[in-house]
Amino acid sequence: MGAPSATSRETPSGIKLDDGYQTLITVLADPDISVWEKSITPPGLDGGDANDTTTMHNVTYRTFSPRALKTMTEMTTTVAYDPDIYDEILAVINEETTITVTFPDGSTLAFFGYVRVFAPSEVVEGTQPEATITIQPTNQDSDGAEQGAVMTEGEGT
Repeated sequence: MGAPSATSRETPSGIKLDDGYQTLITVLADPDISVWEKSITPPGLDGGDANDTTTMHNVTYRTFSPRALKTMTEMTTTVAYDPDIYDEILAVINEETTITVTFPDGSTLAFFGYVRVFAPSEVVEGTQPEATITIQPTNQDSDGAEQGAVMTEGEGT
């Protein structure tokens, strides 16, 4: 392969989001769950730590290679909530279902996962009560078969 050579950056072909409003989350097991999204951190992708491929034949550098598998990272959302959410959360927490993130341009990211954490913040006079919800992607269907996320294009912003 030889030594690396520089590559010029090209103009992206996609359409960037200019505003995060209105991003929503749907939990198939309860699509009208009593929360109102305030901020969302969508799931990310992580290739994992590098595999160390260094041997006693290396002279100057330690060498590494990428892993084969990827991890879809957990996502979080900060929400306002109805106190009745406790019954709804008990019904969906740790229940594998389809999670859909709808972005402002109408594009969607659907994946298998579950609500892992519902963590209310301190409730104080003069501020709206909030909670953080953590969703864990599972990347597998109810039969245990590996299934990746499905991205659908929106209509642009």
